[in-house]
Amino acid sequence: MARRGFPGGGMPNMNNMLKQAQKMQKQMEQMQEEIEKREVEASAGGGAVTVKVNGKKEILSINIEPDVVDPDDVEMLEDLVMAAVNEAMRSAEEMVAKEMAKITGGMNLPGLF
Repeated sequence: MARRGFPGGGMPNMNNMLKQAQKMQKQMEQMQEEIEKREVEASAGGGAVTVKVNGKKEILSINIEPDVVDPDDVEMLEDLVMAAVNEAMRSAEEMVAKEMAKITGGMNLPGLF
């Protein structure tokens, strides 16, 4: 009678796989805590508007150089703020992805962070 199952005739060590998954989960939790404390900064308009964001993707600060504030051109200021915020958010997302890839080995694990 032919043996069924996994090569070698046995089941893989499920305990070992479970331990590895738990270890990875703990590492990811620790990394997430560390990432949340990190900050990234981005600017627009040659530094006219600077935005600082943390790893939780929360805006920590927005700095606007006084000489860029023109009451006759509010749209330009709005565009600069939006560009700086979007770039800061992209930088934060990139930072999170790079740090998590160190733990997951580049595996795509949607919804984890």
